[in-house]
Amino acid sequence: MSTEIPQANPQPGVAERAVDAATDVSRTVGEVAGGLRAAVDRLTAAIEEARRPGRPLSTIAAITREAPLASLFVAFLFGVAVARRR
Repeated sequence: MSTEIPQANPQPGVAERAVDAATDVSRTVGEVAGGLRAAVDRLTAAIEEARRPGRPLSTIAAITREAPLASLFVAFLFGVAVARRR
């Protein structure tokens, strides 16, 4: 009779691989969420900058408030022009 203890399988089990995969996915999701958060912050800052008085979004907002139908017509024409180019 042998008194040797059988060696454990050197390859990771299914459960260990599942935990490793879940950890990797969790890390990846965290990195993507962080990158998305940074992109949203940059976009928010750019929009806030463009809304300051005298900036493009401020001017467009003022024109739209003064003449909403004319602004809608111009936006429609712009959309048609862009659609025809494609």
